[in-house]
Amino acid sequence: QVQLQESGPGLVKPSQTLSLTCTVSGGSITTNYYYWSWIRQPPGKGLEWMGAIAYSGSTYYSPSLKSRTSISRDTSKNQFTLQLSSVTPEDTAVYYCAGRYYYTIAFGSWGQGTQVTVSS
Repeated sequence: QVQLQESGPGLVKPSQTLSLTCTVSGGSITTNYYYWSWIRQPPGKGLEWMGAIAYSGSTYYSPSLKSRTSISRDTSKNQFTLQLSSVTPEDTAVYYCAGRYYYTIAFGSWGQGTQVTVSS
């Protein structure tokens, strides 16, 4: 069974870049047709899909965050990484990594989530 684990700083200062890593175990991030996403949930709000990196290495971003978001991967470590630049307090949220096959709607695997607070 695929397991995901987010890691990174829990506190980021405004204007800095937020960087989180998702470590995948029990499966490969190059598994055919699998897409790996970053999703966040601000306090009191719903889930927001931020972007994804495909098994092929192709990346996809939410239009509203595209200018500030970068997703990359390290296949040797079976990890993928989120970078969100120029953060503001509005970027405070629980950040999740998740994975699914491209032909399914629901995400089949989720990390437990990590709280990131943007504050000076």
